[in-house]
Amino acid sequence: MSDPKLTGSMNANGNGNANAESIAENIRAAILEHRLAPGAKLTEAQLCEVFEVKRGTVRQALAQLAGERLVDLEPNRGAFVASPSLQEVHEVFEMRRIIEMAVVERICSGHGSRRLKSISATIGRERRAFESHDFSSWIRLSGEFHTELAALTGNTVLCECLSGLVARSTLISALYESLGKSSCSFEDHEAIIEALDSGDAAKATELMAGHLRDVELKMLERPARGAVDLREVFAKPVERDKALGT
Repeated sequence: MSDPKLTGSMNANGNGNANAESIAENIRAAILEHRLAPGAKLTEAQLCEVFEVKRGTVRQALAQLAGERLVDLEPNRGAFVASPSLQEVHEVFEMRRIIEMAVVERICSGHGSRRLKSISATIGRERRAFESHDFSSWIRLSGEFHTELAALTGNTVLCECLSGLVARSTLISALYESLGKSSCSFEDHEAIIEALDSGDAAKATELMAGHLRDVELKMLERPARGAVDLREVFAKPVERDKALGT
């Protein structure tokens, strides 16, 4: 799969191939990488300009994201990045604990245990992203650890459910965590993989439960950021760095 940021840069800079799915993918990536904050207005006119498409295509993309509960569509006001409530935080993590405990148990019983090295590679990239202060990649990779672990079970319905919950968790973290922080620790991920690799189901289950509990509890309330320039959000990486003065 192509890098969503690169896809967005290409579509936003004139290749003329943007469709509703690719626009949704780029907006989704911007939300999950904290480039778009909860409550940010997704102005149709700016999105049409950025992706060089008509309003109908943008509206299809926004409707798709609304179905994923990443975007709120408000009559007579427009589209906004969703702003999860504290109640939703608790509900999302309750469901994640149920699903991810099942994931750990299935892996310990032999489902996908031979492919744990691929997950270790993801944790390695997560650590390097953190050490190089590439926070957008770090946040994305911390979510991928959980979805890739679930993929080892071979249960596609379980994976689809968890992918949606992880996406909503990342949106929640954009609202409740400080910029440049993530409560999803790669050190916890390493400990979970070590327990899974040794076949210690009890320890792996305990570590996963504790990890998800800590992720939920460490989220600190903070207000969403204000207005955002969508042209800057979806600019090419180099152009975006120049705009930010880096």
